[in-house]
Amino acid sequence: MADRTSLSHRADIAPARSWWGWGDPGQALPDAECAELAALVPGASGTAQPIPSIASLELPPVRVSAPRTLAHLVSGDPADRAGHTYGKAFRDVVRALHGDLAAAPDLVAFPREERDVVDLLDWAAASDVAVIPYGAGSSVVGGVEYRAKTHSGVLSMDLSGMGRVLEIDRVSRSARIQAGALGPCLEAQLRPHGLTLRHFPQSFAFSTLGGWLATRAGGHYATLHTHIDDLTAALRVVTPAGVSESLRLPGSGAGPSPDRLFLGSEGTLGIITEAWMRLQDRPVHKASASVVFDRFPAAVDAVRAVAQSGLYPANCRLLDPGEAALSGVAGGGRSVLVLGVESAHHPVDGRLAELVALARDHGGSPVGGSTAAGDSAVGDSAAEAWRSAFLRMPYIRDGLARMSVISETFETACTWDRFPELYEAVHRDVGAAVRAATGAEVLINCRFTHVYPDGPAPYFTVIAPGRRGSEVAMWDAIKAAAMHTLGEHRATVTHHHAVGRDHRPGYDRQRPEPFALALRAAKQALDPAGILNPGVLFDAAG
Repeated sequence: MADRTSLSHRADIAPARSWWGWGDPGQALPDAECAELAALVPGASGTAQPIPSIASLELPPVRVSAPRTLAHLVSGDPADRAGHTYGKAFRDVVRALHGDLAAAPDLVAFPREERDVVDLLDWAAASDVAVIPYGAGSSVVGGVEYRAKTHSGVLSMDLSGMGRVLEIDRVSRSARIQAGALGPCLEAQLRPHGLTLRHFPQSFAFSTLGGWLATRAGGHYATLHTHIDDLTAALRVVTPAGVSESLRLPGSGAGPSPDRLFLGSEGTLGIITEAWMRLQDRPVHKASASVVFDRFPAAVDAVRAVAQSGLYPANCRLLDPGEAALSGVAGGGRSVLVLGVESAHHPVDGRLAELVALARDHGGSPVGGSTAAGDSAVGDSAAEAWRSAFLRMPYIRDGLARMSVISETFETACTWDRFPELYEAVHRDVGAAVRAATGAEVLINCRFTHVYPDGPAPYFTVIAPGRRGSEVAMWDAIKAAAMHTLGEHRATVTHHHAVGRDHRPGYDRQRPEPFALALRAAKQALDPAGILNPGVLFDAAG
């Protein structure tokens, strides 16, 4: 039909990515700026850890070789192996900085089409080679690091060569997209059609559609369509047992959803190769405002009123006093609520005014003037300051890591009635664990990334000076304390960063045991050789 388009052009080449840290290597902080940042952390001192060169790294020997028919898809180059060893968690960055690449994969595969994925899995299953699906490596939970040590070899399967928008159904407003599409490349292919997926996680420039699907990523919208699940119409997944392709439908009550089995499965049940995604017309009406609160509990009550109002703001970020100060948005112990609304069809000034009025009713004071304009508009100065800090945060984390400053983040979700106690417990109990691990004072901040009628999704940041050479052990102790505290207060171990390997202990306690039995049975049926991302979510044998 005229409104259905098949696309065959190649996606843009993926941008250069740092092998040791976050994102664009050209955006990494210089030594002097690392030292300036560390000076803001009481007790931190020293010089910036040098960044090792690829040539200086001692990689483990390659143990396996691909058959001749697959050799053109596979690389054993040290740069490829180093760049695919870890994700981007603090412990990953620190180990890379110290030159610890013991977990490096033997080979890295770069499939160009689904047939390549099938052939690579067939070889790996027959050769006892573990396969670690890899989108763009932005995992912060150990999702792309092999730790099992029981296979004959390890293959990292990089899907970035499969990044095309294959088909657009303009009538149904959806598109069939390959899983390796990076965020900016995906949007660039949709833009000429006036469409957008509008899923913008912090990792947008350095993560892929397949990664978002496999980890049930949270995105742009703070309310309503918060996760990639809400935008997914159908999946195509390659498993060692065969290819699973679900039927594209607006909704269905036909038994358990096959898509729900693979969404969030983190590459342990199959490799997502394509997905039909629900799109939107590009927004042309936008408005934003920021509201300041003298009391954080009042700000929380305001956000709850917003979440339960049915007004569904696209942006509803609440920054507690520490987070507001750290981001340069506000000081003086004040909290800041950043609100944003948008539409492709209708002016949004009225809806923003209603949201601001709700915040004012709970003691908030709007700052500056709200803005409303076209697609290129930016919100008020506080919102822009927050956005700039938000995008810069991963590079700042890397700079602090080079100064041996511990920086941990963990996100969760809980019901509104439990949040005040959880907030206090994190500051009290996780704070005590940090002081015990580091012997120093700790800074703990919080922001809401997403909100629901029945509860918020708080995102905590922990910063404390560490000791060079002991950073990973300290981080591990803090992570364990955070998982324990979340479990004690019936909050999820992760809202949108996935489970991976770092959250496994907390997930094992949170997950109902009958569901664990079902997952292991699915693993045995779909991946009988146990090669797909072993150790993620569950252990196949128990």
